[in-house]
Amino acid sequence: MVANEKNINYIIDDGLLIKENEVIAGVSAKKAATKIETVRKALFNNPEEAREIKNAFIKYRPESILILGTSDNMIKKIRENLGLPELTETIYITDVATEEEMQEAKRIRQTQGKHVIPVPTFEIKKDFSGFILDPLQIFKSKGKDSKPYISEKSIIRPTFSYLGNFKISDTVFRQIIEYLAKKTNSIYKVNRVRIDKIGDNEGISIYMEVTIVYGYNVVDELRSFKKKCKREIENLTAMNIETIDIVAKGIYVPEEKE
Repeated sequence: MVANEKNINYIIDDGLLIKENEVIAGVSAKKAATKIETVRKALFNNPEEAREIKNAFIKYRPESILILGTSDNMIKKIRENLGLPELTETIYITDVATEEEMQEAKRIRQTQGKHVIPVPTFEIKKDFSGFILDPLQIFKSKGKDSKPYISEKSIIRPTFSYLGNFKISDTVFRQIIEYLAKKTNSIYKVNRVRIDKIGDNEGISIYMEVTIVYGYNVVDELRSFKKKCKREIENLTAMNIETIDIVAKGIYVPEEKE
């Protein structure tokens, strides 16, 4: 809301450089395994991570940047590590949020381990594959004659959250694929599914073999089924699908009715 009112199109928040609703550089500190590492990432202590942001500055040439931080000292360290000039204005949370809003935000963070990132969920799904992601629609008005502020943000539960980790079994992906196959007239059955994890929560790769119903265009139907699988699995599991390989292993010919 502050960026909108100040006509600022660039935001630095928790290791990310955000342009309007798009992450253009950086890796979210919320992906760090520990709270200490989270702080280091948020401050851009790593020269390589700081260099990526600096290169983005050269490419996009922002006229102004809103830096989000939890203290004046944190903002100072971010500026120094990124080579940014002195501040022209400091706005504190007490200037823009009510006491009730701050207490509610604090309660949710402490009890549920949830944090807000100021970009739409689809924009960060790739970076947060395997995390809990929820879209958050923001609507706020400052008064009767004021223009309302409407935006979409994303709620995530960071790796270091004390609530614990969660894992999604390969069986879940297999069952989703088999269910979609039953709803697809051109797919007779799914013969085999193999799920390969990529890195540490970076996403998954899917290989499957199917039997096609005779009479359908094999290429078109496989392409359509691949898109359907990718869309539904990402929506249901928040996992990023890196690749889907589908092999037509057979043709099913329905018996002709008399």
